[in-house]
Amino acid sequence: MKKIWKLEFTRFIIVGVLNTVCYYLLYLLFYQLADLHYLVSHWSGTILSMIFSFFLNSYFTYGVKPTWRKFFQFPLTQVVNIAVSSVLVYLFVEGFGWNVTVAPLAAVFFTVPITFVITSKIMKSGRKDVTHEA
Repeated sequence: MKKIWKLEFTRFIIVGVLNTVCYYLLYLLFYQLADLHYLVSHWSGTILSMIFSFFLNSYFTYGVKPTWRKFFQFPLTQVVNIAVSSVLVYLFVEGFGWNVTVAPLAAVFFTVPITFVITSKIMKSGRKDVTHEA
């Protein structure tokens, strides 16, 4: 079981990196090439990269069949991520006096495992394997 968890976590990290690249490229595409306002570009990139992330996590990370229920639950993982990371950044800066440029990076080390667990629960509910064998 530990080996499977490690493989899923590694794939989760890979998807996170790909998702970040996807978001940034979409942001640049909308902002620089389509000449949209930066906030419109940000939200468009965020929404489209979240959809990309959902399918990558379904097929690549967890090897499950995507469903509409999971699709609509998936953004909850980001809400939790943003809430926890915001609290941690605040605590690191205000409580521990850390540098504001370092605090968000430190928060990632806590939020990624939490987000992984929540995402795993959502994606594996009613699990129907499609690509990975246990």
